[in-house]
Amino acid sequence: MSAEAVFSLQHQSTSVDHWGKVPVEHLDYDYIEKCKDVKYLEKILKVLRSGEEGVYPHLIKFCESHLEKLNPKSPALRKENLVATAASFSKDEWSQIMDELKTWQEETKKTETSLKQQSMFDELAAENMPPIRGSNGSIPLSQRSNAKGKGNSSKCTLPRDYQEWDKFHVERECELIDENVGKHYPPATTITGHPKIKTKVDVSLLTQQEKLFLANREKDKGNEAFRANDYEEAVAYYSRSLSIAPTVAAYNNRAQAEINLKHWHKAMTDCQSVLELEPGNVKALLRRATVHKHMSNFQLAVEDLRVVLMEEPHNAAAKQLLSETEKLMESQPEQKSKGKKILIQEVEDEDDNSNETKVEERTCLVEPSQPVGGEENSAALVERGDMGNAQKKPHGRGDGGPHSESNNSYPGHWRSKGGSSDKYKVTQESKEKVSNGTSKRGSTASVQADQSGSGKGTPVGGTAGETINLDAPCGALPPPLARLKNEGNLLFKNGQFGDALEKYSQAIQGYTESGIDSPEDLCILYSNRAACYLKDGNSQDCIQDCTRALELQPFSLKPLLRRAMAYESLERYRKAYVDYKTVLQIDISVQAAHDSVNRITRLLIDQDGPEWREKLPDIPLVPLSAQQHRREEPPSAEVLQARAEKAARDAERKAEVRFTAFKQEGNDFVKKGQYQDALGKYTECLKLKPEECAIYTNRALCYLKLERFTEAKQDCDAALKLEPTNKKAFYRRALANKGLKDYLACSSDLQEVLQQDPNVQEAEKELEEVTVLLRQSLAKSSPAKPRKTVPITEVEGDEETTAVPNSEGTCKGEDIAINLKPTNVYEFGQALNAARCSGNMAACADLLASTAPEMLPQYLSTQLDGHTISFIMQVLDSHLLEKDPNLVYQHLNHLHTADRFSTVLMLLEKDERRHMTHLFEHLSATESTEFTKNDVQNLANKYI
Repeated sequence: MSAEAVFSLQHQSTSVDHWGKVPVEHLDYDYIEKCKDVKYLEKILKVLRSGEEGVYPHLIKFCESHLEKLNPKSPALRKENLVATAASFSKDEWSQIMDELKTWQEETKKTETSLKQQSMFDELAAENMPPIRGSNGSIPLSQRSNAKGKGNSSKCTLPRDYQEWDKFHVERECELIDENVGKHYPPATTITGHPKIKTKVDVSLLTQQEKLFLANREKDKGNEAFRANDYEEAVAYYSRSLSIAPTVAAYNNRAQAEINLKHWHKAMTDCQSVLELEPGNVKALLRRATVHKHMSNFQLAVEDLRVVLMEEPHNAAAKQLLSETEKLMESQPEQKSKGKKILIQEVEDEDDNSNETKVEERTCLVEPSQPVGGEENSAALVERGDMGNAQKKPHGRGDGGPHSESNNSYPGHWRSKGGSSDKYKVTQESKEKVSNGTSKRGSTASVQADQSGSGKGTPVGGTAGETINLDAPCGALPPPLARLKNEGNLLFKNGQFGDALEKYSQAIQGYTESGIDSPEDLCILYSNRAACYLKDGNSQDCIQDCTRALELQPFSLKPLLRRAMAYESLERYRKAYVDYKTVLQIDISVQAAHDSVNRITRLLIDQDGPEWREKLPDIPLVPLSAQQHRREEPPSAEVLQARAEKAARDAERKAEVRFTAFKQEGNDFVKKGQYQDALGKYTECLKLKPEECAIYTNRALCYLKLERFTEAKQDCDAALKLEPTNKKAFYRRALANKGLKDYLACSSDLQEVLQQDPNVQEAEKELEEVTVLLRQSLAKSSPAKPRKTVPITEVEGDEETTAVPNSEGTCKGEDIAINLKPTNVYEFGQALNAARCSGNMAACADLLASTAPEMLPQYLSTQLDGHTISFIMQVLDSHLLEKDPNLVYQHLNHLHTADRFSTVLMLLEKDERRHMTHLFEHLSATESTEFTKNDVQNLANKYI
């Protein structure tokens, strides 16, 4: 056999051993440690774990660790985590787990039992179970169960056997089937609609938890109907859910269903309900914007969509809807070119003898989602539009319909005092007649209020069961004309302005033919028809009817106001200005007239220049009998307080905004190096917030840059009064003192900065520089010649003496009398200076011996310098140390706490420091029971 064949066999044998069975000799520490084959190591580990060759825990662990080094993510290293059992926990932990499980089980069973006992859910399901979709012949559950039971009780028909099949005549049976087609089976009928589902559920006997459960279930049913595109059924179930428990989700879902049904006002109401429960709800805002778009309120839709995009900038639906709405706005060039917006509000005029439509212009928008009608009086709707020439607005049911008159546009004006038909379930008292200024009828008769609604006999906006009486009497009008007028009012409220116009026209024609004499009623009919013309954009006819009404009743408020609006829509601003001014003479509280006058004034100034008043027609003078000025009641204390608080909050908010703006501008100027401009901005900030510490330090920086050191120091002092530890204030005051050449104060401030933060390198450099400057200034200020001793005399009483007798409280040196018992800082300073100047150490020793150690820092606070400290050290060492070392230690223990001690210590000369070192060496060598050598060493570290 050749060598190649032998090598091949050996290699084959090795391969079989390697990938086949693991030899026993490979189960060894050395082999495993040298092996680098991950797959083979995994196989070895598998054999070791199996226990086929014995159990070797340490070897298994060694193999695992070696395998982990080669491949930490090896599948063989994965270990199964066993399920935790009672043995895995302590006794207390396991008992706690079992208790919680038992409690949960008991609560679940209790809830399930209580829900099963409530038969109300089954009754509701049986009573309101919807039919099978697409069929009108659903069978109740009870009937189906009975029918199923009967079917089970009867015997099933047995199948035919083979003999019967042989006798079966196929062709004859087919002929019979053909003959019976269309005779016995009625044609299939298409079933539309479904039984009406009750929208209210009686849940008075349910708990809160059960109510929430039932409300969610009804909402889920509504969701199913919505997904099936059955929006009417969805609205019914959402209404059921809301009658049980009002929720944001149910209102939102019902709003979307109403939008799909194109019930815009109902959808708007639901969106408003959501926003009352949860202001800023994105879905509600988006759906309200959709409603505004379809109701041609494009500006309101854009505002809602912008709020949505502020919350969710990536909302694709909002972006698309905003784009569509803006395109619709741009597609109305006439509205865009006019540049003005007129807000019109229609209010029923419920006078003693008339029911007239009232037009008001309001300065604030009222959401069209407000309910139609009212419980006690007629109402008004604010319609937003740009009144152009013959600009007609599309309107349908509710577009321009009324809101409740409780939302009066003008405070204290046109207030309802009640009034209703006797056929109403809620009675009303007569209202004060204010629509026509010259009316003299007064409140003499009870009249019927015009209630909005969808038709006669249907409740609208008021309480349940309320009906509309179209035959209510109207002033002196005969019943047929009164009915025409009431029908016109009703149609107007429903937004059917064209139909209302026809009714008013018929009433006017009937009035002329009847030959009655009632100018007040005819004035109201013309005024109401003018309102219809104004709504339809027919401004010319509106002006004609208003003029006729004013001929019948001069200075009537509403015809004047409507004619002014019509003039304005036709851009006949001078005549509109005159009518608005006349309205204000009648009633100055009409805010809409004020706003319109201001608006038209600006237009006339642009149009006619400064002499615009000369081109105006004459403004008629309104007689006092036609004026309706009313004095508003003074507001209550609560209202005044609320106004004051609101004004304070507004002022604070505005001040905060201005403060932030000024501060930012000042910071920007500082960054640009414009310190003079920054100075002005920071000064404005301090006018708004004089207690802001940061502004003082910032302005101090500007003063330093402008080398106005006195002002900079003042600002730093003000900052330190507000924040005594402000590091910036200390540092900048130090720079100001340096500029003022007060090096001692500068050094003190810099040391305060370093004490707070030793890492301030700028302060260290400044301190080194100031120390040099301080020494130079002290050297210049010291005289070249020795000081001359000046005799000091003590004056007692009114007698002046040249010398004080040497008594118990004084010590007489060379022409100097020293007071050894000073009572204040001044006396101590005089005595110490006298002793130091005369070199009388004995007198100074007596002075220190008679001074309490804790008072020494206070006495030295105003005159501490290097010479004084050196002199005191010499006196303590030479005269007091031997007599009373404890007193020396106490003096030294308190002396270093004096003001500016650390600054003065830095300025000591070498000889003066040597005296101090000798003192501590001598004090350390002294034995005492009150201090130790360690205490002396610690005290020396504060001096040396």
